[in-house]
Amino acid sequence: MAINNVAQIANTLKSYDVNNWSKSIELGNKIDFRNNQFQMDESQGTKSFGDFLADSISKVNGLQQDADVAMQRLASGESKNLHETLLAVERADIAFKQMNQVRLKVIDAYKEIMRMQV
Repeated sequence: MAINNVAQIANTLKSYDVNNWSKSIELGNKIDFRNNQFQMDESQGTKSFGDFLADSISKVNGLQQDADVAMQRLASGESKNLHETLLAVERADIAFKQMNQVRLKVIDAYKEIMRMQV
């Protein structure tokens, strides 16, 4: 099952202005805490955490759509390669489970922050 509204998720991230409340994460060589951005390498440029999150969701959605297409091709007889179909389905499943775990960690972190006394 593919994510149907990736654009809606991106719009939600933009409407809550994720760039202002999120911290940068270190995934690459250069990080700039003053601008709340990080730079993975020269080809990707600088991205905020919200952009990184939206890109990750789009990639998971793409893997799920690829798995759907592979299953449809196998069911219609257009493809007879069961192994590639199963690999596509497993890739999508693993990516979705990983995204769900990240979601749960973010929710736990949010709950912990809300329990803090100021």
